[in-house]
Amino acid sequence: MIGARIKRTRKGDFQLRLPLEERDLLRSLPGQLRELLGTDDPSLHRLFPPAYKDDAEHEDEYRRLMGGDLEDRHRQALTVMEETIDAERLDEDQLTGWLGALNQLRLVLGTRLDVTEDMYEREMDPDDPRAPAFALYGYLGWLQEQAVAALSGG
Repeated sequence: MIGARIKRTRKGDFQLRLPLEERDLLRSLPGQLRELLGTDDPSLHRLFPPAYKDDAEHEDEYRRLMGGDLEDRHRQALTVMEETIDAERLDEDQLTGWLGALNQLRLVLGTRLDVTEDMYEREMDPDDPRAPAFALYGYLGWLQEQAVAALSGG
């Protein structure tokens, strides 16, 4: 069993116990996602879901008014992760930024992999060329769960 990577301390901050290999992997991801932001890459759809599915005029207005703010928040979360990737401790705002970045990374990767619920019911063939990406998807979800648990006091 792999130990917890994120734990609340008695001081109220959060200990980030990531091995160097995991930090190196995570270090590479925010920049990759940042390059996609601002493009029309279809894997970003889940980061910018429609507010008005059945009303194109309202949807266009929403995008005009809120699109930049939403993209800025995504970028800020990625920046927090990048700036604190080597930290041993995070404050609550920093861990919240990590949670946002992990969620974004997982949503984009899941969209690219076309993840569905039935995929959890069968084991991934280790020879499948997508196996490493699915392993990363699982790891990001596991780390995301730990951030949520730590923030909620668990």
